[in-house]
Amino acid sequence: MENDPHADLPPGANPDRPLTPAARRALEEAAARRAAMPATDLPPEEGGPSGPEPTRYGDWERKGLASDF
Repeated sequence: MENDPHADLPPGANPDRPLTPAARRALEEAAARRAAMPATDLPPEEGGPSGPEPTRYGDWERKGLASDF
């Protein structure tokens, strides 16, 4: 069995970049917080925008009219 050099990296770490102790600690804390969060079973959104999330991409469109914010 071959040793994986990336086996000791925390979830979310980029294997191509060096990891400082503070960054390792932050990634491990974030992984622990995500693991401790209860699973949320939310119902699907009704009447929301179709396509990409408008608040992420900066455009909101309703009935053919676009708003930039």
